[in-house]
Amino acid sequence: MNPSPSPNKPALNVLGDALVICGCVPMTGWHRDGFCRTNASDLGRHSVCCVVTEAFLRYSQAQGNDLTTPAPAYDFPGLKPGDHWCVCAPRWLEAHEDGMAPLVRLEATEISSLEVIPLALLQASAA
Repeated sequence: MNPSPSPNKPALNVLGDALVICGCVPMTGWHRDGFCRTNASDLGRHSVCCVVTEAFLRYSQAQGNDLTTPAPAYDFPGLKPGDHWCVCAPRWLEAHEDGMAPLVRLEATEISSLEVIPLALLQASAA
């Protein structure tokens, strides 16, 4: 897994370009800075920038990860369809295999996602 980028070396997306912001409303990312970039402490690999759907939110909840219920203690308002969110690469792949994966913003999906998900799958699900 890639460590956090240094100021001199920006994170890259799956296309090999500079990683762009995924979303700030609500604030997403392992670092809660709007970017889907990871480091060694991110065991879930929150590296795939998705446009969440109602179907994916229901799927995620059925898998034990409720993304819709607000958690004020974590400044988390809960997600709604259309929100941009950094999803764990293994969970996105699982959702894809089950026909429930949300669309992906390639320019905001960290290159480390390719260690888990083939580029062709991500491209086929591009927003």
